[in-house]
Amino acid sequence: MSATVPLVTLNNEVKIPQLGYGVFQVPPEGAQSAVEKALEAGYRHIDTAAAYRNEAGVGAALKASGIPRDEVFITTKLRNGDQGFDSTLEAFVRSREALGLDVIDLYLIHWPYPSKDLYVESWKALEKLYADGAVRAIGVSNFLTEHLDRLLAETDIVPAVNQIESHPTLEQAELGAYSRSKGIKVEAYSPLGQGADLSADVVGRLAEKYGKTTGQIVLRWHLQKDRIVIPKSVTPERIVSNIDVFDFELTADELAAITALESGNRIGADPATAAFTQF
Repeated sequence: MSATVPLVTLNNEVKIPQLGYGVFQVPPEGAQSAVEKALEAGYRHIDTAAAYRNEAGVGAALKASGIPRDEVFITTKLRNGDQGFDSTLEAFVRSREALGLDVIDLYLIHWPYPSKDLYVESWKALEKLYADGAVRAIGVSNFLTEHLDRLLAETDIVPAVNQIESHPTLEQAELGAYSRSKGIKVEAYSPLGQGADLSADVVGRLAEKYGKTTGQIVLRWHLQKDRIVIPKSVTPERIVSNIDVFDFELTADELAAITALESGNRIGADPATAAFTQF
């Protein structure tokens, strides 16, 4: 099944599966089992973070799977509390050790954390990791246009990815378009949103029309909108169904009807003001 997931080429020619498995809020003690199920279902892209405290479980699942290392794309992220040049390098070593990997495929700054104003220094540390071959690609998460502009002005490497909250009721289309205009791929977290996203009448009608779940309809919307997407579930049936989205296609009118669900309401924090250190 993994062969059915399209590969997206990043701005440094590294390829990433367009649909992956996210482990946000997967408890550390359940991470290995959940990721093993995802790998069995055909996922070859796993997204974790130091803040999730489950990197070790991800690494254990990868090792137990017996799948060759170069067939699985692993992303992890830098905590706000570890930002700064030297502390970023130290945090990366901890993540790499927890995952049990020599090279991480994609390393992201988890939040800009503008009140501490360390994201430029942190990015310079990521540039060093990239130059040293410790990571295959580097990127950011939750970066707004002003944060991207500053990185582009003050550093050398354009981020490969901007991972942002995106779902039908908060697409962040303008930020996505701006990221793409700079050669940065957009990756959607919380792609299924909240109940309002999946319970919308239009999503239900399309699920009935195509014989799919409402979650599959929304994931298909993301894929056709040119986003990388990382749904999370610990339910085995849903893990399987979330990757079964490559045998149908929504029409332009159907995409537009889902896009029209936009309400502008965030689930997560506002990156302009988010100042927590646990992430």
